[in-house]
Amino acid sequence: MPISKLKDRLIFFMATKLGWLFILFYGHLTRITYIGREHFLQLRESGKPFIICVWHGRILLPVFIHRRQNIQVMVSEHRDGEMIAQTIRKLGFGTIRGSSTRGGKRASRQMLEALRHGAAAAIMPDGPTGPRHVFKPGAISLASKSGAYLLLLTYASSRYVQFRSWDRFYLWKPFSRSVAIYSEPIAVPADLEGEAFEAFRRQMEQKMIEQERQADAYF
Repeated sequence: MPISKLKDRLIFFMATKLGWLFILFYGHLTRITYIGREHFLQLRESGKPFIICVWHGRILLPVFIHRRQNIQVMVSEHRDGEMIAQTIRKLGFGTIRGSSTRGGKRASRQMLEALRHGAAAAIMPDGPTGPRHVFKPGAISLASKSGAYLLLLTYASSRYVQFRSWDRFYLWKPFSRSVAIYSEPIAVPADLEGEAFEAFRRQMEQKMIEQERQADAYF
C-alpha cells in the first residue's frame, strides 16, 4: 500500500475513534462565559424548531457545549464529512448527510421534515468548502419553508491559535477563557424568494460577521 494511502487511513482511524474524546477533554481546558444563552434555552423549552448557524472555522466550542442534546447536524458526504459525522454522533448529535455539492436535495428534504416536527438543527452556512464567511442559502431556505428560527452562534478565546486552512479554523489554547455569543432568535419570512431572499441572505451574513467581531473584541 502506498505510504500516502496508509497515512490517510491512519488519520481517518484516529479522527473517527479518538476525535470525540479529544473534544470532551479539550473542552474542559477553557472557562466559558455565555452571552445570550437564554435565547437558546427559551427556544428549547418552547419546542419551536430552530437552526443554529455557526461559521465553519468556529465550530469546535459549539460542538462541545451542545453535546448530548440531540441536535440534528447537516454534514457533507465528503471524506472529511464522514470523520465529522462519526465524531459528533458519539457526542450525542444526530446527522443528516449532504451539502451544497453532494446529496443536498435528499439532505434538505430530511432536514425539512425534522424541523417541521420541532427539531433543533445546526448548519455551517459557509461549509463544507467555503468561501469563508459567505452565508449560503440552505439554512434560510429551510427556515423559510419550515417556520424554524435562525440562532446565530460564535465564540472567541483570550488565547488561541488560528490555522491557515480556508476557514481559518480557530482553537483555544489550554487554560484560556472563552466567550460564546448567541443572537436573538431570528424569524424568517415564509416563502422568501428573488431579491427579498438575497437581501435577507446578505443581512444574515453581515450579522454573523459582526457577531464574530464582537466575540473577538471581548478580550
